[in-house]
This record gives sequence, structure tokens and C-alpha cells, in this order.
Amino acid sequence: MSWIIALIIGGIVGWLASIIMKTNAEMGIIANVLVGVVGSLLGNWIAGLLGIVAQGNILRFLIALGGAVLLILILQQVGFFRKRAAEHRH
Repeated sequence: MSWIIALIIGGIVGWLASIIMKTNAEMGIIANVLVGVVGSLLGNWIAGLLGIVAQGNILRFLIALGGAVLLILILQQVGFFRKRAAEHRH
């Protein structure tokens, strides 16, 4: 049951990150869930490296959201979101 909750929260985190990064139109529900879950892992890993201990649900959510935003930024830099990058050049 906990993995279902993780997928739901991952989907919400990925969706919010895609709105922040303006990639929402290019991402579907599966991409949102993947970005949310992987971004959460990335955010928690970086937080751990910085010595930040996530105490409380709000801080955990913000760390997950930050990781998802960072993941989308990385994906944009490697050309995963080509449409958006091409639009900004014109």
C-alpha cells in the first residue's frame, strides 16, 4: 500500500514541477510520476549530502519538489524537452 501512496505523491510532485518548469504540456501522467519519484530520490540524496534532515511532511514535500524541478532542468539541458528549448530560441 505504501508504494501506491508513493506513486500518487510522486505524480503530484512531478505534475507541480512540470508546471513550475513549463513542461506540463509535454509530459503525461507516467512522465509526471517518474519525474516525481526519481526527483524525490534526487532531492533527498542532495539534501543528505548538504546535511539537511527532512523533518516534517512539508519539508519532505519541498525537497521532493526541488529534486523534481532539478531533474526536469537536467533533462532540458540534455535535450529531452526539445520542443520547449526550440521555442525559446526564436
